[in-house]
Amino acid sequence: MTQHHLPEDPSITLTLRRSGRARRMSLRVSHLDGRVTLTLPGHVSDREALAFASSKAEWIRGHLAKRRSEITVAPGVALPIDGQRRTVVSGPGRRPVLTGDQLVLPAHRAFGPVAQAFLRDLARDRLTAASDHYARRLGRTFSRITLRDTRSRWGSCSSKGALMFSWRLILSPPDVLRYVAAHEVAHLAEMNHSPAFWAVVTRLYGPWEVQRRWLHDNGSALHAYRFDP
Repeated sequence: MTQHHLPEDPSITLTLRRSGRARRMSLRVSHLDGRVTLTLPGHVSDREALAFASSKAEWIRGHLAKRRSEITVAPGVALPIDGQRRTVVSGPGRRPVLTGDQLVLPAHRAFGPVAQAFLRDLARDRLTAASDHYARRLGRTFSRITLRDTRSRWGSCSSKGALMFSWRLILSPPDVLRYVAAHEVAHLAEMNHSPAFWAVVTRLYGPWEVQRRWLHDNGSALHAYRFDP
């Protein structure tokens, strides 16, 4: 993959991705992070690909404009922890403290990294408890749980029973987090998305359509929060 910049105003960063399976050029704007990717067959030149992308510049800008603005975590910002909005404030303590409506962060430390570490730990607690619960109901065991800041999926289950989740699920309502945990635990029994798999999800969690729709409609907003120093 190679990166280019289209000369339009404002400039558009474009990633060219060659694929042996591609029969034609196709553009994609990620609704999670705004990355613009042009997939093209191997025989298409970079020059031809860039000309095609330039002809679609207005379409690209339209999709980029629909994305939510990024929010840098700092005092005064409201974070939807466990689906409940908590205002970030600074305090005299050495460790973060979560109250009913506030996340109190140490005043002498970088807010973003401290908040992210706290949220990752909280997400691990919630996801481990939920995964343990559903695994017991299923009568299966998983090998480990890993947390990442994934962009393309909220969770996964490997053939060896390793579960992976996005720690940003802690910013979703608790029922959505539990649905994702049940979804991935269900893969311990069905490594597919067949009707049999969804039957297992329903048996473990119950009706799940509302929670899945919530992620589809609101998931990109969880990636709008930046935790840079």
